[in-house]
Amino acid sequence: MPGRDVEALQALLGPGALPSRRRPAAERGVTLPPLTDHHVHLHLIDAAALVRGGIAGAVDLGGDPALLARRAAASMPHVAYAGAFLTAPGGYPFGRPWAPDAIVRAVTSADPAPGVAGGARTCVDEQADAGASVIKVSLNADGGPVIDDPALDAVVSAAHARGLPVVAHVEGAGTTRRAVEAGVDVLAHTPFTEVLDPELVARAALAGQRWISTLSIPGIDAGIAGANLSAFVDVGGRVLYGTDLGNGDRPTGIVVEELVALHRAGVRGPDLLATLTDPWPLARIGAGVATFVAGPPPSDADAVPEWLAGARVVPEEELIHDES
Repeated sequence: MPGRDVEALQALLGPGALPSRRRPAAERGVTLPPLTDHHVHLHLIDAAALVRGGIAGAVDLGGDPALLARRAAASMPHVAYAGAFLTAPGGYPFGRPWAPDAIVRAVTSADPAPGVAGGARTCVDEQADAGASVIKVSLNADGGPVIDDPALDAVVSAAHARGLPVVAHVEGAGTTRRAVEAGVDVLAHTPFTEVLDPELVARAALAGQRWISTLSIPGIDAGIAGANLSAFVDVGGRVLYGTDLGNGDRPTGIVVEELVALHRAGVRGPDLLATLTDPWPLARIGAGVATFVAGPPPSDADAVPEWLAGARVVPEEELIHDES
């Protein structure tokens, strides 16, 4: 592919896109950096199917920290995890059939001392000591009680002291504002229960907060979520692709409906690819793999979501790049 065509490809898909051939048959296509789904629940899905479906990295946002800690570091998909949900006693997701007790912890106090049963620091330390890369807190006011402001502040403080970002599930009136005011780093879902005040959206973006998309999950108000994400993108907010796989009956791997929803919300072309190729919360996805999409590249940005359905995880050593 001539250099001008490479420039056109990268203008459409981002600087990591390269025309390539895949050994041994010299199949032509496009190479991209490894793709990550930033919101999954591995205890509810077949992890190997993620790789077969084009996903090389996954962020588990609610699972048994003991089981996750035993996962081989070099296995695929390459996994970062939060460990257990931190929530109020009786709060979401306690009692849900998909949420065994091992994946939920009740924060009963804001106590910053180590080793205090139910203390915010103790709950954070347990996940961090199990190898968590993020801390997940539940602020689902529509699903039960939520932790109070002192406890939320203590969770954020304890996580940041361990060098870990905090991800919050926000649902219900006022919960996004609470997350922003507490310094939560990432929202596990685009807010979907209330249309947010533009001032709050701008404040979240200015603070550097990231939103994980999850626009295609069952049961949400997609109109509210799409409007909120569009507003966030318009003020420079950073978005991460995430599907909440395990929630509902959807294919394990690339979820085209999620990509289409992101595209409709204004996340297109290189920006769409950036939501997938950002390795957050890791510095990078495991070495030695890349994404390969066989066949010609898409004709324009509107075709990118469907084109990505053909993405596959392949060893880098199988690829020959045509960069000239």
